[in-house]
Amino acid sequence: MLDELELTGRARTHVVQHDELGGALHMAAVDAFRALRETAAGDGIDVAIASAFRDFASQRRIWDLKFRGERPLYDANGVQREFERLTEDEIIEAILCWSALPGGSRHHWGTEIDVFDRAAVPPGYRVRLLPEEAAPGGVFHRLHCWLDVNMERFGFFRPYRAFRGGVLPEPWHLSYAPVSLQAAARMTPQLLARVIEASDMLGKARVVERMAEIHERYVANIDPPTDGLKALVVSP
Repeated sequence: MLDELELTGRARTHVVQHDELGGALHMAAVDAFRALRETAAGDGIDVAIASAFRDFASQRRIWDLKFRGERPLYDANGVQREFERLTEDEIIEAILCWSALPGGSRHHWGTEIDVFDRAAVPPGYRVRLLPEEAAPGGVFHRLHCWLDVNMERFGFFRPYRAFRGGVLPEPWHLSYAPVSLQAAARMTPQLLARVIEASDMLGKARVVERMAEIHERYVANIDPPTDGLKALVVSP
């Protein structure tokens, strides 16, 4: 069970750095991810980590850079938006489509892993983590077909499989259900509001005002695991 500091990325006592895997993971997820990687390797797929645990400070830096216009903001089609023409609410929503709220990121839990197939990366190719890489004809399509068939038996699911009106699809984002389901149940708008109010995050006053909506649309609004995976999670 994660405490409030771990849940919101303000502590890392629940994660362990594994350089050979490429990131820090929740200690309960390490063996499952290793088993997934080893099984995929037998099919010629090298599952690599692009991003795993991120703490509150790292997520806030991403947020603040985007809020100041120092990193580009994109619409749902990946077209860059004109920062100078956006209202504060539009900036907040543009960030949340692609980047999580500090304190509200699932990556704080160490259960979330952004993956790609290192064996499929062509020379000179820059991994972008975009939906077209997972689509038919995409460089990582074979990886994602393999995950469709195999990920659940290792305890993983995709929380952002489809667009539900909040975060845009992220087929590369895997979640370790035995821990993340419990964490998600404890991530309340009240907790997030307290954490944001205590921070120096840019735009925090408006974010706190809109917290109930932001939580519903961008934090709790995920594709849940299948009933089959839920049954595996609760099985003794």
